[in-house]
Amino acid sequence: MTRSSDDGQEASAGAAPVPAVTRMLGGTPPVIDLDAGTYECDYVGLPTFVNPAGTVQGGMLGAMLDDVTASLVTATLSRGEHCATLNLNLSFLRPALPGTIRGRARLVRRGRGVCHVEGELTQNGKPVATATATCMVVQGKGG
Repeated sequence: MTRSSDDGQEASAGAAPVPAVTRMLGGTPPVIDLDAGTYECDYVGLPTFVNPAGTVQGGMLGAMLDDVTASLVTATLSRGEHCATLNLNLSFLRPALPGTIRGRARLVRRGRGVCHVEGELTQNGKPVATATATCMVVQGKGG
């Protein structure tokens, strides 16, 4: 099943609104394929994200990777469940410049309580950074 948000306000059909951090990072409406276990979203490396070297600061790239991996897990959740990142391992491969940065995530394993996800950021078709994430499924009150 492939789902895409039309207005960027919903991560998936019936899901919670797109988090404010996704919007702050310039996140575009995602393309979600739950059958394939993938999630794709473009971010914008803003000039305000740039370090003194003129490239997007690594912490901002880490935020994008945390967002894309956790958003994939969130898209798999039932009503009343939430996602909490337990661990995020980052590898920076090359500098990213201000502009469009594509985020992709792939679900490696979806357990009842813990999910393992791989994420990648690319710019102009070249890998910028990768991540492996471990996320916990958190039951909400009354869930």
